[in-house]
Amino acid sequence: MLDTHQPLIRSLERRGLLRGGLSLGMLTMLTGCDVQRPESVEAALLAISRLNDGLQAWLFDPNKLAPTYPASMVLKPPKFNAYYDVVDVKPVDGATWKLEVTGLVASKRPWTVSDLAALPQQSEIIKHICVEGWSYIGQWSGVTLRSFLERVGADLSAKYVAFQTADDYPSSIDMATALHPQTLLATGYAGSPLADPFGYPLRLRTSTKLGYKNPKWITAIEVTNTYPGGYWEKRGFPWFAGI
Repeated sequence: MLDTHQPLIRSLERRGLLRGGLSLGMLTMLTGCDVQRPESVEAALLAISRLNDGLQAWLFDPNKLAPTYPASMVLKPPKFNAYYDVVDVKPVDGATWKLEVTGLVASKRPWTVSDLAALPQQSEIIKHICVEGWSYIGQWSGVTLRSFLERVGADLSAKYVAFQTADDYPSSIDMATALHPQTLLATGYAGSPLADPFGYPLRLRTSTKLGYKNPKWITAIEVTNTYPGGYWEKRGFPWFAGI
């Protein structure tokens, strides 16, 4: 009966929610769900996931840096990851691409590739950790999301920063993560501009989230107090997804 819920259950197990023997009986006591009804089990698991999101947000230290690594450990090229095969990537034309900025910001003018390149750049060698269990070390460069948000006059007390992408992969993060010093709007990898399969011309690269929280081919950024969700979150994965 629970076969259709295995992806969600595995996701929750990876975050430690079900480690230690959270049984269906315990699930019933904690949530009052009817384990004979799959929709009841899913609702209960999602409720626990939301609780986990809140706890992670409360425990998150916005000033604690993630480990960094030597350049000798950087994987070249980076590992491709998406909800589709690499042969289905549709390259973005950087000459016509523009980044839209909406929501709780003072300046809503669009940004070009050259506009972003003119901002102060930062490089980070950090680990990408996938919810599926694999990882790699990559060297990402670009402008910190914090400095970009400050540049456009964003309301830094807002709850969320949301992203739209050219490959229809909406995503969002909490403001504390957006302001983390290692959260980048990345335009380069290992000293070169991002290649098409890895998000050219702009992707998010954060050191404190699982891989699926790092959208590629970004076309729009919104600052908002309305919960935006995301591609995988709509399919049952945790929203906060902290490492």
